[in-house]
Amino acid sequence: MAKEPLSFYDVKTKAKFETADFEVREKKGRFYAVAKSQAEGATHECWRVLGKADAAKYSS
Repeated sequence: MAKEPLSFYDVKTKAKFETADFEVREKKGRFYAVAKSQAEGATHECWRVLGKADAAKYSS
C-alpha cells in the first residue's frame, strides 16, 4: 500500500512541499514524519508532528 503524500514546511528555505517519501520516528513518546528537504542541494530533514492514529497508519 502506497502512502498518501503529506505536506511539510521547510524552515530553512521557507517553502512548503508535499511528498510521500517519509518515515515515521518516535522521540520521547511523540511521533513525527521525517522527510528530506526538496530544495536543490539541501541535505537537511523536515519534521512534522503526527498523532498516534496517523503514526500507526503510516508505519510499515
